[in-house]
Amino acid sequence: MVALARKTLIYEWRRFLPAIIAVAFAGLLQLVQAALVLGIFSSASVYISGSRGDLWVGYPGTQSVNLGRPISASVESRLLVDPQVTRVEPFLWVDADWRGSGDTGGISVFVSGIDPRAEGMLFSRSLDVALRSRLREPDAVIVDRADLDNLGVQVGDSATINGHSVHVVGVSDGLRALGGVNVVASLETARHLDPTLAGGDKVTYLVASVRDPRRAGEVAARLRGARAFGSYDVWTAAEFAHRSQMYWLLDTGAGAGVLFLAGIVFLAGAVVTSQTLMAAVLGSVREYATLNALGVGVGALRRVVMEQAFWVGALGVVGSSVIAALLLALARQYNVPVELDSGVTSVCLALVMGLAVVSGLAAMRSVRRADPGSLLR
Repeated sequence: MVALARKTLIYEWRRFLPAIIAVAFAGLLQLVQAALVLGIFSSASVYISGSRGDLWVGYPGTQSVNLGRPISASVESRLLVDPQVTRVEPFLWVDADWRGSGDTGGISVFVSGIDPRAEGMLFSRSLDVALRSRLREPDAVIVDRADLDNLGVQVGDSATINGHSVHVVGVSDGLRALGGVNVVASLETARHLDPTLAGGDKVTYLVASVRDPRRAGEVAARLRGARAFGSYDVWTAAEFAHRSQMYWLLDTGAGAGVLFLAGIVFLAGAVVTSQTLMAAVLGSVREYATLNALGVGVGALRRVVMEQAFWVGALGVVGSSVIAALLLALARQYNVPVELDSGVTSVCLALVMGLAVVSGLAAMRSVRRADPGSLLR
């Protein structure tokens, strides 16, 4: 009977093609939507994921990296007391107003003040050594390539940030922010842009590296529990990145609509897929009635339907995977923030196969109409 299911699909492919397309379309929507969600909300932690630091130290209760508050720079010496901590770097965050040379008006930007030295940890995955070295120039900044048009500048142009003149010395990829535009500058330039940070006694975060990154959680817990450390919190890079992403996804309301839409897509896919598969089974009801008249039981016919549903789902999954890969590659070329890992991909494809199986279970009811008496009508 299994061979019969496959042969029926091949011989009657026009009848089952709408169901395969429905499954593929549902899978494509799930994959693209998941990639957009991950890409958009992962940009909330680009400061962390684009850096090599193992620990982040900031104000207690900070929910997201963009909500940091100034802390005392003297905490650095307390961090270095721990035998596992090998290096500490300050990170400055400045909310600022950008005005470019073009007619763009005021634009909200996030200025990140970092150590421009070649061995710097911050944005080390996004800025190569040559590009970092340009930040040594006074009032030099780097922006994401995709933000040039929004900022109204090109490399070499000048602009003003909080009324202070700066010039764009380079562009990079992977700096795009969620809810604003990222601008990278040296620590000295960032302090000039925000008078509250002048003097060097305040920083937004301290980023530390440890001897054994696998023990970062242990070191964070030890520093967090030390009385001498003070009223500052410590997170591992993974914890702080996850914390920032969950804040934007769940606490800001921005992710609620996306999750709701994901549910609607799943339900719509289930309805369309089940209806198309049921229509395909109903179209074969006379053939099923003939098999029933020849002695094939209803249970065996139901297994044929489920086998057909499985193959419809499998073909739909393959089709959606290929199309999604092409669309995501195209999106990356146009700097659309998309990101998809193997775990999320597996979940999406499993949901699509689940749609096909559920649709097969719904279509099995049509086998009841496979009455040999219907052949006499």
